[in-house]
Amino acid sequence: MQLYYTDHFELPLPPTHRFPMDKYRRLRRHVATSDAHRSDVLLVPPAATDEQLLRCHHGNYIDRVATGTLSAQEIRRIGFPWSPKMVQRSRRSTGATIAASRSALVDGIAANLAGGTHHAFSDAGEGYCVFNDAAVAIRTLQAESRIGRGCVIDLDVHQGNGTASILAGDPSAVTMSMHGAKNFPLRKVPSDLDVPLDDGTDDDTYLEKLSLALTTLDRWRTDGEFDLVVYLAGADPYVGDRLGRMCLSKSGLIERDRTVIQWCVDRSIPVAIAMSGGYAADIDEIVAIHAATLKIAGEMSRQMG
Repeated sequence: MQLYYTDHFELPLPPTHRFPMDKYRRLRRHVATSDAHRSDVLLVPPAATDEQLLRCHHGNYIDRVATGTLSAQEIRRIGFPWSPKMVQRSRRSTGATIAASRSALVDGIAANLAGGTHHAFSDAGEGYCVFNDAAVAIRTLQAESRIGRGCVIDLDVHQGNGTASILAGDPSAVTMSMHGAKNFPLRKVPSDLDVPLDDGTDDDTYLEKLSLALTTLDRWRTDGEFDLVVYLAGADPYVGDRLGRMCLSKSGLIERDRTVIQWCVDRSIPVAIAMSGGYAADIDEIVAIHAATLKIAGEMSRQMG
């Protein structure tokens, strides 16, 4: 399995912003030293090009990100300060999901050790998201005639408003989001399939709702098979997450990942995985949840041969 990382493009962040970013470096170190990933390959992805980004983002927005001419209000909406490294990191993280998607078409499963920037709109960033990696990956592979129809399965605890906005109204790019109904963002943008969840949702309820959602996606496959799934495996539905407001256990999240990846494997749909959110008070818990996702993906990848 091919795994793409960008953590060495560190951002010059104030101490208040460093904590959630540290997980990427720790996750890559875990993967690099884990026996579970001995046969996997860690790769640095190319940065997303302007041509690729323009398939989902306005040229003026890309230019203002690149030149550091975003307004103070736009920077606040993104959530961390502008810097040349921020631009490079954002391009590389998007490039990692593009690369993982291409690899998945060959090997069945691949992953970006970051990504899941689903709050980025065509003309604005939001919620620590600058460019929308899942949308750009699907549009890029479609433009390259590698896929016809893509699907985003977004299981971050926050609704994928940017992805829904960018891909709206196009049956060749189906969006599904399972998220906290009362959580950020306050104003949701309708996905093709939204599954809003109550605060305090537990393992059993979550997994039941997930099963029903996947059944709905199965019905939609009769209108055209999915040639690629981009799976946002957020760690933030975890009971210990500071921003999630859900009550999923680590074992519940493992079952969630196994369910989604197995659904793809059983239907011979290539899946590219992005880590998305995770904000537990103990960063080791976030890393452990993401690591479990990658371990399951690796096991299933090897079973596929």
